[in-house]
Amino acid sequence: MKRFSFYNIKNIATIFIVAIFFCACNDNYKRVGDEAAPLLFPEGIAENFVMEYSTLVEELRNEKIDSAHVNAVLTSPICESFTNLNFAHRIFPNGLQVDYYDVDGNKSIITADYGITYNVTNLIDLQGNVVITGHDGKKLEAPQLYLDQGNDWIFTQEKFTYTNPEDGTVMDGEGMDFNKDLSLLNAHKTYGLMLIKDEDK
Repeated sequence: MKRFSFYNIKNIATIFIVAIFFCACNDNYKRVGDEAAPLLFPEGIAENFVMEYSTLVEELRNEKIDSAHVNAVLTSPICESFTNLNFAHRIFPNGLQVDYYDVDGNKSIITADYGITYNVTNLIDLQGNVVITGHDGKKLEAPQLYLDQGNDWIFTQEKFTYTNPEDGTVMDGEGMDFNKDLSLLNAHKTYGLMLIKDEDK
């Protein structure tokens, strides 16, 4: 009986010492020089930021710019520019709005609480209450979307809600890619109720 209690006490003491050892291990080392995380500061901050994306319909031969087609206008209360870095980008910490125009001049609107534009990849990362409203009233809502400006394509892996007032449907799902005017959709996973109209033959 004494032998059993001695081994019991010995085991409890060992566990207690090991527990104290692990609890006492803290990383109090102060990193300096090359080990320290670099502090990143924007090279510039702009208020009431407006950026216009346009393409030329025909080659410019003089200073007249009537032949340019406005594709999009990005507006934001604050823009922090990090274009001096190897991977240049701009951050919009207080949200942004992107107005998109098709070839007929119809406007679709994208809003988000936060955004990052990447110069090299031509992508815009939209985060927080992202809402796309098409010129025809179609609406898509998601917590995050990526906007590929080069291909005029938008995609997300997050949950979304798509509302189509033309046929009165609301579709919920997860993961979708589509064009900017919401006329071509590819939903990865859908759930909930959705009405589908039968075509008369």
